[in-house]
Amino acid sequence: MRWLIAALVVLLVALQYRLWVGEGSLADLHSLKQEIALQEAEIERLQARNQKLQAEVEDLDAGLEAIEERARSELGMIKPGEIFIQVIEPPKPEGKP
Repeated sequence: MRWLIAALVVLLVALQYRLWVGEGSLADLHSLKQEIALQEAEIERLQARNQKLQAEVEDLDAGLEAIEERARSELGMIKPGEIFIQVIEPPKPEGKP
């Protein structure tokens, strides 16, 4: 009878060890859940970025207004007959309010 109780105690300790410390333990489960949450947040961020880029592509395909706006803002292009005026503000001296 003692051997049976000793064997059951050893089995219980082995199972508890695996539950709390070993591979597939509760700590592993918790860290995997945190990693999943981080990956889901990253997926949501990338999906929002993709939607924004898709809308921009559709806008560029739809008409010339978006292309003209982009040419003006990013390339500094102007239409024939327009005058380009650039305003440069003087630098503020440092240390003086």
